[in-house]
Amino acid sequence: VVDWLAKKWRLKTIGPCVPSMFLDKRLKDDNDYGISTFGPNSEACIKWLDNKPKDSVVYVSFGSLAGLSEDQTKEIAYGLRDCEMYFIWVVRDSEKGKFPKEFLDLSLEKGLIVNWCPQLQVLTHEAVGCFVTHCGWNSTLEALSVGVPVIAMPLWTDQITNAKFIVDVWKIGVKGIADEKGVVRRETLKDCIMEIMETEKGNEMKKNAVNWKSLAKIVVDEGGSSDKNIVEFLNELTLR
Repeated sequence: VVDWLAKKWRLKTIGPCVPSMFLDKRLKDDNDYGISTFGPNSEACIKWLDNKPKDSVVYVSFGSLAGLSEDQTKEIAYGLRDCEMYFIWVVRDSEKGKFPKEFLDLSLEKGLIVNWCPQLQVLTHEAVGCFVTHCGWNSTLEALSVGVPVIAMPLWTDQITNAKFIVDVWKIGVKGIADEKGVVRRETLKDCIMEIMETEKGNEMKKNAVNWKSLAKIVVDEGGSSDKNIVEFLNELTLR
C-alpha cells in the first residue's frame, strides 16, 4: 500500500508513534502523550502492580469510547473470576453499573478496578502477562511496541482487521471468539487467558511479542527507517 501511495504523493512513513521512553529512550522527557481525558490513577495502579509476581496480571481495557453490553461485561467479570489470575480492569464509572453485584466484592482479593490508568506504564510493568483489548489501533500499536501478548476482542471498524493481524500475522495473541449473540463467554475468555499465561503456545506468543518490540525499537532508534524518514522530511522542508 505504501509503495502504491508513494507513486502518487511524496510519502514517508514514521512510527510507531509511542513516547520515546518506552522504546528507544533517546528523549528523556518524552514519557507520555501529553494529554489525558480522565483523572489519573497512576500511583495506585503501579503500586498495586509492584506487589505482584512477574507475568501474573491480566490487564483489561476496552478504550475510552466503546461501551460493552451488560451481558458481555458480566461474562468478562466471571471469566476473570474463574481463571483466578490477578487483574487490572479499566472501566468508566458510567459502565460500572453493568457489573454483577457480587463481583466487586469477589474482585477485591485478586483485582483492581479503575476508571483510568497510565496504559503504557502498566503494559511495560513486569507483572503484566497479557492484555485483553478491543484492538483499537493505539492499544494494538502499544502492545506490539512494548512486547505484551494480546487477547483480542474486537468490536467494530478497523478493530476486526487489527485482531486478524495480532493473531494470524504477528502471532502475538489469541482471539476471543464470540457466540451467536456476539458475546465472548466466560469459558472462552478463561481459556484464552490460560493459553497465554500457562501454556507452551503462550510462551511462543510472548517470544513473538518480544521480537516485535525489538523491531519497533530498531526503526525509531537513531539510523532506523522511521528516524531516517523524519530527518529526510525535515531536510526537504528546510530546502523549500
